[in-house]
Amino acid sequence: MSGTTDPRSGAPDDDDSTATDDDGDATDDGRAVDGERDATTADTMRERADESRLKIWLLVRANRLVVAGVLTVVVFLAFVAVAAAFSPSLAGKVGASDPIETLFASMITAIVTGATLVVTIGQLVLTQENGPLGDQRQRMDDTLAVRDDVAALTGAPAPTNPAAFLDAILGAASGCARDLRESVRSRGNGDGGPAGTALEADIDDLTADVVENASAVRGRLDGATFGSFDVVFAALDFNYSRKIARIEHILADHDEALTEAERDRLGELRESLSLFAPAREHVKTLYFQWALIDLSRLILYAAVPALLAAGFMVAVVDAETFPGQTLGIDHVTLVVGGAFAATLLPFSLFVAYVLRVLTLAKRTLAIGPLVLRDSGESG
Repeated sequence: MSGTTDPRSGAPDDDDSTATDDDGDATDDGRAVDGERDATTADTMRERADESRLKIWLLVRANRLVVAGVLTVVVFLAFVAVAAAFSPSLAGKVGASDPIETLFASMITAIVTGATLVVTIGQLVLTQENGPLGDQRQRMDDTLAVRDDVAALTGAPAPTNPAAFLDAILGAASGCARDLRESVRSRGNGDGGPAGTALEADIDDLTADVVENASAVRGRLDGATFGSFDVVFAALDFNYSRKIARIEHILADHDEALTEAERDRLGELRESLSLFAPAREHVKTLYFQWALIDLSRLILYAAVPALLAAGFMVAVVDAETFPGQTLGIDHVTLVVGGAFAATLLPFSLFVAYVLRVLTLAKRTLAIGPLVLRDSGESG
């Protein structure tokens, strides 16, 4: 985290830059394309996906309750605008027939069906946490094995807080990268030939990439609370896959120039980056379960007032219930539009949460240096 001591180097990481989500757990091959290394790569999802800030904010970053509220308001405004623009008016149609009963009777059915479906989704999420004793024991053993690996890497007990746990791995990766750079620099690259110079340049680039990206993410993990999306959003900012790919290319391109000690340090750095991958995926999976449980609860909460609004419209409202106009719009149109938007609130919540979950799932489908989009690499 920001201001914490690097477990490997003893140096604090306080850089305060920005980064965003990992696209498909892989962004680039880490190798020069047309002689220019990483010219078009970035650690932010928005830059890699070429998406606007507004779209990324709406899909991922914004508070889901705010997004649901905005969708509800948009539905209300669109309904009123369309109803007021057409002739005959909604008030006239209500007097001649009964569109209100038809509309809101259907909404009652949809709300009840949707709430039942949400309960089913919640049960499926909970089912994943249940199982026989042997399965639970295996889960515990796997978790402890990863914690032991992290403790061996960092030289300290693995933290229990998700943000601190990820931070410890990033700190170890930064320390490994610094140690590698110092090792290459200290031996003077042999006779200073082209191979040694190229190796030092590649190691410097790799170290800068790891340290700067890790520092930015650790700064955002500092104080982040799990369940608020901050931990997941910050963790997705570390583009570990590109760094693993760069290590593989360094090992292949500088096979003869590397010493055994430097190979070992590259292996340690690769191990720390590889540990971050399952740790991040585990935190992301826990967040998905957390979010789906929250979604189920919120939809059930919203279903009650939505049912009341729909029932009120069916049983009470007719053409004479709300006479008059405001700004040239019939009051009954405003009431029907508001009630319709209110009955859609459970659906708005569903859309808001599922947009985030699906976006994150798409951006992190692969684990490891596997590119799921055009990266300019062939063969």
